[in-house]
Amino acid sequence: MKNKILKITAVITAVLVLVLCFAGCTSITGENDTANTANEQGESQEISGEEAEEVAEESGKTEDDYFSNRDLDPSYDESEAVNIKLNDTTATADGSGVTVNGSVITVTAEGIYVISGKLSDGQIIVNAGDEDKVQLVLDGVDITNDDSACILVKNADKTFITLAEGSTNTLADTGSEYVQQSDYDKTVDGVIFSSNDLVFNGSGSLTIKAGYKHAVVSKDDLKVTGGTYNITATGKGFTANDSIRISDGTFTVNSTDDAFHVSSAETADVGYMYVAGGKFTVKTDDDGLHCTSQMIIDGGTFDITASEGIEGTSVTINDGDITISASDDGINAASKSTYYNPEIIINGGKITISMGQGDTDAVDSNGSITVNGGTIYITAQSAFDYETTGTINGGTVTVNGEQITEMTNQMMGGGMPGKNQDGMQPGMEGDGQNGFSGKGPRGGNGDSTGSGSFPGGERPEMPDMSNQGDMKTPPDMGNGNTGNPGSMNLADNVVSAAA
Repeated sequence: MKNKILKITAVITAVLVLVLCFAGCTSITGENDTANTANEQGESQEISGEEAEEVAEESGKTEDDYFSNRDLDPSYDESEAVNIKLNDTTATADGSGVTVNGSVITVTAEGIYVISGKLSDGQIIVNAGDEDKVQLVLDGVDITNDDSACILVKNADKTFITLAEGSTNTLADTGSEYVQQSDYDKTVDGVIFSSNDLVFNGSGSLTIKAGYKHAVVSKDDLKVTGGTYNITATGKGFTANDSIRISDGTFTVNSTDDAFHVSSAETADVGYMYVAGGKFTVKTDDDGLHCTSQMIIDGGTFDITASEGIEGTSVTINDGDITISASDDGINAASKSTYYNPEIIINGGKITISMGQGDTDAVDSNGSITVNGGTIYITAQSAFDYETTGTINGGTVTVNGEQITEMTNQMMGGGMPGKNQDGMQPGMEGDGQNGFSGKGPRGGNGDSTGSGSFPGGERPEMPDMSNQGDMKTPPDMGNGNTGNPGSMNLADNVVSAAA
């Protein structure tokens, strides 16, 4: 009898568990159906600032995941340091792990090296073991080099360049071309050039004058956690192969090429840029911040004057005070990595974008644009240009002085419609389309009728096209997706910061 009661009890318990599971699944399915229906109908759903922060936290790692404790801590034990005194064309060192050959000083072992003084047409080389961590403390240095890098890291596990408190440091290349070293398999093209991980920290200042090409180059990861940097470069300001990660610092960059650039697109866990803080004043003829995969901004103050302000395949802005003046795109998500879909996600911060005249877009994505929070001010002919979806779920968006709650696509000026029968873009000179030089309004479908929105709600008066030649009607290109693989999350791929 007792066993029978136990069996009945077990059956009743199992039935109750099944009922509860079914109810839970029904609830989840119902919620998903509701969300899908809202998305299909183009309805935006308001989410709170707290929810936006949760989305931001789930979408990526925190600052601690990108930096090791030693990255963030510029301190060192002076009793263990080797002091290197530069003396114009030579140098002296009071410890081991250093060789001096005229104006070339080579560090060959792990350790702390405090460098001070002036070196003319000289070079600091790091050529240590694969597992060695080398800390170069710049404490009032002035180094020039006529035909190569001032600091060259040939080999080490990681090199720290620490700007000593209160110090002023200057590095400059003074020639028009670099002479490459036959015993080194990399092409040196930066005033500071490193084959391996490179970290800048400290509270002093560093001025770099790059007359040949780039100011700082890392063929691996490049991190900055403190210091003041004044950069003038005929090439790029800061460039890295795998990633750039910045937690703090003050940056003034004037460059011909990108101010901050990450190049690799080989795997899903490289090619990204992460900024948690800092103050940036950037003037460049190209991009302000450029990476191939994920651009993640969690904070910082930015004043960017550039052709394109911020560019990546996936751009996520969670916080920060960002001011952009651009002549092409303010914020751009373009297909530069096969591991991510083009998308722009704004969860918070204050963003002010002013665009030049012509074929320009304030926020331009080859995929989607989603605004979940933040305050956005845009002055532009074309505020938003996207190929898949554009959604405002929260935040405050003001375009040309008017607050909007629904995202218009391609207001005027930016982007390109489908190509005509000769393969040319409508609106370009010589094709007889629209009577504009690539500045005609584009419709949402990429056709030639211009079904997009116009300021004031009225279509501009079109010019006399009687003398423009035969019209060619481009095929309807539709609103097709880019067809890239599903979006991936850097949080699942980024390599944890090593000590």
